[in-house]
Amino acid sequence: MTMQRREVLGLLAGACAVPVLGGHAAAQEGAASASTFAFARAGGGMYPLSAYQGKPILIVNTATNCGFAGQFATLEQLWQRYSARGLMLLAVPSNDFGGQEPLDGAAIAEAARQSHGATYAFAEKTVVKGPDAHSFYRWAAAQRPWEVPMWNFHKYLIGRSGELLGGFSAMTDPLGPQLVRAIGQELQTG
Repeated sequence: MTMQRREVLGLLAGACAVPVLGGHAAAQEGAASASTFAFARAGGGMYPLSAYQGKPILIVNTATNCGFAGQFATLEQLWQRYSARGLMLLAVPSNDFGGQEPLDGAAIAEAARQSHGATYAFAEKTVVKGPDAHSFYRWAAAQRPWEVPMWNFHKYLIGRSGELLGGFSAMTDPLGPQLVRAIGQELQTG
């Protein structure tokens, strides 16, 4: 996969950045579990993470025009491999990195489906960094400040009991051994 110069510079700049937490993040830091959060569903409704308690959840911030967009397809392979065993996969489209998500609403999921075969769940476009970040992302940044999203396709793995097990950078292949091993271990604990 060839990365554009702009994406490389964005990754390098992000690696040097210090995460900024919003003023109301302090209340979210005290959340004991990811199950207290919900994401708006593209097309209406919500994805309450509490509905998936007892199952591992992979939350990935995505962008359809990103050089890493090929990960939509490998995420689909991951989803097909582990969804029957209980994995929940939620794509969280974001325009935060390089302005690479020009679409809105259900058009994002449809574009990912048409170009990469993505059939997993898609949230509404969401802010994932800075003071206006979604409360889940502020909570995750407080839990693991060294594993915050630095670019599109950052992956957070939530354990069966709602704990944040880890963050995986955009460079982590969804089918790579590090992420597959972590998901497999969590699926075996049930």
